[in-house]
Amino acid sequence: MSIGLVVTDVDGTLVTPDKALTPAAIAAVARLRERGIAFTVASSRPPVGLRGLVEPLGLTLPMGAFNGSTVVRPDLTPMRETFIPEAAARTAADRFAAAGIDLWVFAEGDWILRDPDGPYTDLERRTIGAGPRVVGDLAPFLGRAAKLVGVSRDHAGLAACETALAAEIGDGAAVHRSQAYYLDVTPPGEDKGRFVARLAAELGLATDEVVTLGDMANDVAMFARSGLGIAMGNADEAVKRRAGAVTASNAEDGFAKAIARHVLGEAG
Repeated sequence: MSIGLVVTDVDGTLVTPDKALTPAAIAAVARLRERGIAFTVASSRPPVGLRGLVEPLGLTLPMGAFNGSTVVRPDLTPMRETFIPEAAARTAADRFAAAGIDLWVFAEGDWILRDPDGPYTDLERRTIGAGPRVVGDLAPFLGRAAKLVGVSRDHAGLAACETALAAEIGDGAAVHRSQAYYLDVTPPGEDKGRFVARLAAELGLATDEVVTLGDMANDVAMFARSGLGIAMGNADEAVKRRAGAVTASNAEDGFAKAIARHVLGEAG
């Protein structure tokens, strides 16, 4: 097929487990650019967490943050921003509290939490390149939140919470884990798939001309809006079954290998 656009997830896909861009990944994106194939990212990260990708990858297209519900230019100026309905946000916050799951709120351009030493806070600092805003009460921010994250070292418990919370909230918000330890709550009707579809339309491309890559359930929406969805080797089996192809893991340069094989048709 003719390919005009590649959109990739970031964590678990584009970057390594320690959040690094490999030389092979950077070179693969450069080869896309040389072939005239557009490229950008769609991530659960906040906009600030995408800043470090712009220069090494030469990004010029809009980027999808918060699972596509916020769209920013490469200089991080917002193009579109959607918030979680307050009722859904408060429902999620209550369920997290009842289950002993730490809550992070992304609002007002900040990562807001109560415990700066809670689970995975060090990882998030490294991932997004910014520290949190520490407050005593998160409730005042729930009416203008772009994303909530339930954070827990109990991965099985968080998976169970995902199922229960999605059923409780219904169409009030999107509920998906972006990592085994992060349960994202984002605005309803906005996801990575819609971001991909809008961007393709703006570029005058048909769905069949788009390739997407991801590793988690929140990436499956992209697969549905592309001619080829590629799952990482580290993805769950359920995600792999929804993809058209599977590449190596993000610890094995699976992104670069997928671009070479499935997009550029390079041998080896």
